[in-house]
Amino acid sequence: MGKRTQRKVSTGHQSPGLTTKDARTLRVKMVLLGSSGVGKSSLALRFSKDEFKGTSPTVGSAYLTQVVCLSDVTLRFEIWDTAGQEKYHSVTPLYYRGAHAALVVYDISKRESFTRAQMWLKELQQHYVPGSTVVVLVANKGDLSDLRQVTLQEGNRLAIERGLLFMETSAKSGDQVNELLLAIAHRVKRSLNEHEGGPTERRENDFIELSRSETLQHPLAPCCSSVGP
Repeated sequence: MGKRTQRKVSTGHQSPGLTTKDARTLRVKMVLLGSSGVGKSSLALRFSKDEFKGTSPTVGSAYLTQVVCLSDVTLRFEIWDTAGQEKYHSVTPLYYRGAHAALVVYDISKRESFTRAQMWLKELQQHYVPGSTVVVLVANKGDLSDLRQVTLQEGNRLAIERGLLFMETSAKSGDQVNELLLAIAHRVKRSLNEHEGGPTERRENDFIELSRSETLQHPLAPCCSSVGP
């Protein structure tokens, strides 16, 4: 199975993902789901280290982290990359239960992966409460547009029908990957604020215009915890 981590246990009444009541640092569990070979591991690596390299099929799950600094809060993403092979399907729910964000990934050059993504979405609906988990449809391998079998319009239509965030990315080139993670960060923050009964983000556009102070913190980047609104 995948690498396990230890969480610090906090006391008092807190929302899921909030490490301390006043620190404004959110711990966010995010899982990547989809067929084998759609690029989940490559996306996770691009999210975490802004790197791309050939990967072998994931066994069980793999775990990476990334810090996203918005104008008024820091989110620590705990990224779970799950195996796409059918033989691991029965254990996958152990990883996505309790997730704040779930990314369902398909390969634009393989229609079968798009069909499989719809099955993942149906299964997710049975395991999360609407509003508690940010579900995202991700069309990966945008660099293979000459081999495209699934149009952008098809992916966007499915996302609209299901009320999901949607973006087409390329883990190989990095195109739209940072934008996707920042959009997810805003959605997760809004979801947690609504759970707490606090202020909410504007809803006019899922792809919120980002201020210059909102950044990704890669492993060698300076600490961004002092970033202000």
